[in-house]
Amino acid sequence: MQLSVSLGAVLPRLLKSYGVEIVFGIPGIHTVELYRGLTDSGIRHITPRHEQGAGFMADGYARASGKPGVCFIISGPGMTNIVTAMGQAYGDSVPMLVISTVNEHGRMGSGDGWLHELPNQSGLVDGVAAFSRTLHTTGELAPALAQAFAVFDSARPRPVHIEIPIDVLLAEVADAEPAAPMRLARPAPNPAALDRAADLLAGARAPVILAGGGARDARIGELAERLDAPVIMTTNGRGLVPSGHPLGVSLSATYPATRSLIADADVVLAVGTELGPTDYDMFEDGGFALPGTLIRIDLDPLQITRWIAPALGLVGDAALAVDGLLERLGPTGRTDGADRAARANAGAAELPEMARRDLSILAAVRETLPDARIAGDSTQLVYSGNAAFAMDRPASYFNSATGYGTLGYGLPSAIGAKLADDRPVIALSGDGGLQFCLGELASAVEAGAPVILLLHDNDGYGEIKSYMQARNIRPIGVDIVTPDLATIAAASGWQVVKPSVETFTDDLLESSRRDGPTMLIFTDAFREGWPA
Repeated sequence: MQLSVSLGAVLPRLLKSYGVEIVFGIPGIHTVELYRGLTDSGIRHITPRHEQGAGFMADGYARASGKPGVCFIISGPGMTNIVTAMGQAYGDSVPMLVISTVNEHGRMGSGDGWLHELPNQSGLVDGVAAFSRTLHTTGELAPALAQAFAVFDSARPRPVHIEIPIDVLLAEVADAEPAAPMRLARPAPNPAALDRAADLLAGARAPVILAGGGARDARIGELAERLDAPVIMTTNGRGLVPSGHPLGVSLSATYPATRSLIADADVVLAVGTELGPTDYDMFEDGGFALPGTLIRIDLDPLQITRWIAPALGLVGDAALAVDGLLERLGPTGRTDGADRAARANAGAAELPEMARRDLSILAAVRETLPDARIAGDSTQLVYSGNAAFAMDRPASYFNSATGYGTLGYGLPSAIGAKLADDRPVIALSGDGGLQFCLGELASAVEAGAPVILLLHDNDGYGEIKSYMQARNIRPIGVDIVTPDLATIAAASGWQVVKPSVETFTDDLLESSRRDGPTMLIFTDAFREGWPA
């Protein structure tokens, strides 16, 4: 006689068959059936203190591991809470699987006021997901998961939402071990298009590469050396060419020196980048232009045609595309790429003095902990880093200050990244942003995630205050009551350190050796005292 169990009990085993190792979620009355099968699945469960934190942790985990972050979310408020995190992941093309419940058939969308009822939960998240699907029968679960992982494997990776009505979650199914799922390979670009791209690049006088987060697995450095082409890296592309590489350009294309480099290029190869305004025109001055021949490589055919239409578009995986170009390209004989890159990087000297101090602080972090990842909130140190900071490895510098641009991201995303592997993880946050996610201080301790939080405490929303003052607007709502964050962190189990300029690197190194999380608090006076 074949035994049967609930669909909720089977679901964790299905996830395990796809290689899922961690699930982020807060158990609720509508999701407890999912936890019946979680215990024996081998999947680790991490409990944040807010569903937004669950989404941000999943985001950080996905960026660090290259695997989708998975969340179990209750219906109603659980879904409204996680929408912001899904929006950030959607904007940055981060794979995230959100599995939620919804009221049972007959109650779903009835308007009768059942617990956690929303009129159209799937419709709520449709704009921040590759797709949102409601399962009406038990037989739809396996195909829905297959479709989700098809997106993660071979399309532009973005959040996917699967919602399961409570009656379907409780329905009995055969208790059998899931078969190994079929996985899709990344699509390769058209060979004829690769031939044409290689011809254009081989004949270029002054080629330039624009590289974004979508190129994280591509051999960008090798291609740059073959072409003698400077590589301008977006925020999410930092580290594709390591700091100090003669062809690497980390000064944002928002700034004149980098724009001049692009304007002088006769052929521009854009790899895995949206060419979005927050990377190329942060101040919205309209000064970014691409007069040369543009070649775009992207998994998303729609993205290739957005904002700036290319002369040639290659739809496919960035790593496969770059491999194909390397197979077709020989030495070009050009030798001026390093000089062109150096002239662009020299533009960082024109940044405001405080930004240069911030970049020096970040450089000290990189040099002290060269294997670290840096996950940032929308905060001043991050804004400076996005302007010109260089990293040594891809997928090691990311934050919420581009694209969707949320607050409260830094700490929970760092926790997720730390759970991916043993590399040190630094979170960058301000006191205002941290107050969006204070509860996640306890989550880090509970999860055994010894992250290091560099907290800039300036008693409020300092960046917005400066922005208002620069526009002759009397600051309102930015000078907020800030609790004693050091005491809150210590009460949550954190080590708290207030470094001086002289002790900072030693304190940072010591923090990396601790078994638990550490908060390093610095103020405006610390930044002003740091050498530019």
